[in-house]
Amino acid sequence: MTTFDEVLEQTLGEIDFDPDALKARYLAERDKRLRPDGNSQYVEVAGDFSSYVDDPYADPIERDALTDHTDIVIIGGGFGGLLMGGRLREAGFDDIRVIEKGGDFGGTWYWNRYPGAMCDVESYCYLPMLEELDYIPKHKYSYAPEIMEHSRNIAQHYGLYDNALMSTEVTAMRWDDGAGIWHIDTNRGDHVTARAVITAAGPLSRPKLPGIAGIDDYQGHTFHTSRWDYDYTGGDNAGGLTGLENKRVGIIGTGATAVQCVPHLGASAQELFVFQRTPSSIDVRNNRETPEDFADSLEPGWQYARMENFNRMVIGAKTDVDLVNDGWTDIFRNLTGIAAKRASEQLGRRLTGKEKGRLMEMADYRKMETIRRRADEVIEDPDIAERIKPWYRQFCKRPCFHDDYLPTFNRPNVHLVDTEGKGIDRFTETGLVANGQHYELDCIIFATGFEVGTSYTRRAGYDVAGRDGVLLSDKWADGLRTLHGMQTAGFPNSFHMGFTQGAVTVNVPQTLNEQAVHISHILATTRDSEATVVEVTPEAEQEWVDEMIDKARLGERFRAECTPGYYNNEGKSGNGNGFFAANYGAGPVKFFQILEDWRDDGSLSGCELRSAPPDDEAKASTT
Repeated sequence: MTTFDEVLEQTLGEIDFDPDALKARYLAERDKRLRPDGNSQYVEVAGDFSSYVDDPYADPIERDALTDHTDIVIIGGGFGGLLMGGRLREAGFDDIRVIEKGGDFGGTWYWNRYPGAMCDVESYCYLPMLEELDYIPKHKYSYAPEIMEHSRNIAQHYGLYDNALMSTEVTAMRWDDGAGIWHIDTNRGDHVTARAVITAAGPLSRPKLPGIAGIDDYQGHTFHTSRWDYDYTGGDNAGGLTGLENKRVGIIGTGATAVQCVPHLGASAQELFVFQRTPSSIDVRNNRETPEDFADSLEPGWQYARMENFNRMVIGAKTDVDLVNDGWTDIFRNLTGIAAKRASEQLGRRLTGKEKGRLMEMADYRKMETIRRRADEVIEDPDIAERIKPWYRQFCKRPCFHDDYLPTFNRPNVHLVDTEGKGIDRFTETGLVANGQHYELDCIIFATGFEVGTSYTRRAGYDVAGRDGVLLSDKWADGLRTLHGMQTAGFPNSFHMGFTQGAVTVNVPQTLNEQAVHISHILATTRDSEATVVEVTPEAEQEWVDEMIDKARLGERFRAECTPGYYNNEGKSGNGNGFFAANYGAGPVKFFQILEDWRDDGSLSGCELRSAPPDDEAKASTT
């Protein structure tokens, strides 16, 4: 009779490592990085640090302050806002306004223009609305300039530049229950109103800085990677940073952004010091140009089918073919239900929950062993190779895929400064101190990411007052309360896009598209019912909160054992914050089906409709 241990070896191959010793190493690496201050270790980009969120790419267009009325306002011009605007246009809504902090559409691809910036999900899945615009990306993984151009093209295709307010930040929102409208104030002096407001600001939009002693003492040049200073470095997305030829450059952070820009910094700077607290896992990227005949075999609906195939692959759902066939699907083939199905067939019975967990754990260990061996194979210095190895399980941090990051450490001008999980000691006027050693630096680049575990209203930069003046920050103080993550009781005609009690997908634009389709359906059904206000009931909201609790992933233990990062709220995932805190536990396939079934029902179940004064009275209330 075949045993589970035999099946485990048949499924995964020979286990050439000690699982118990590996787990102990993982926990030890986590423990040395745990900090009592959690997210408080980061400095809010405000006050003396507000320049780090300024827009270096565009000067605000001079215009008079507005006092007018629009049917629908979308806050945010990234992929969420673009998809939302496009789906609303397709549903017959003409009176739309986008309010965007940046000087153009693009969202994260407007801000993140650092050298080497590119998507790490296949572009044929990642770039929205390829079929609608009849466009095929140039590479399997698109570079930032092409993604930015595609964003502009979506905005032009759907007429979203019309009536848009660029270089404009919302500063306050207030619901007027009598008039059935939202009052919106901006930093440009605007006071505008709208029947409905959709917030699409994105989950990773507000830069953060490390709260290191003396950070304001440093007299050299600094900038955040999401506000790259090409006036200082020279070059562009393709590299050629000639301004760094005689500069000693330090970069703080070794996450996905640093992985992409470090090769260009190493190729240009006189000396580059990479300050590492926790290394990323670096797998093969193998980017390539799109074959000339790629489009020949595509049929209508191809992009959604490809996105859905990718989504099913990366959650382990039953899938006959892997259309994407890349590093992501390779990871999940081994870590999800596909491997379990193979093992179950060999065993002749269904696996127990404990056996599934053991299989996934061992597959995870083995995959990370291959990542660590790659460092040994690529990096010439054994000491550097050892220090750059990640000692944690897959998805404790976002996996990275790159073919030039590891070889950069073979350059004689590139130095890895591994802080053994402690981070930087302090800044000085001329550089910084790490591991007790002072480093003289002409320029320090912060590749320290974005706020995730902080409050929703802090990341947005303003609070929202619903019915009776209740603030959204107060309502959500003890946790998110929504229906399907997009509506919350007491805040009529207000919708949220992103990861508020919804589904987290590897391919984020797919989630945003599903939300855009869903919200446009709600607004169109409300319009067709000759109502003007739609609001979720407290009872429906509570049902969804209960569903979220019931389907909560058994992932808290997994994330608690992870090295700190934004995935687990810097090691404090149990407090309800963090990237996955509001993740629907049954997964995105189930979540998208729930939304589709809800729409097919046609009744807007759990929502109440009513009529407010006509638009001419709403417009009059603007002043």
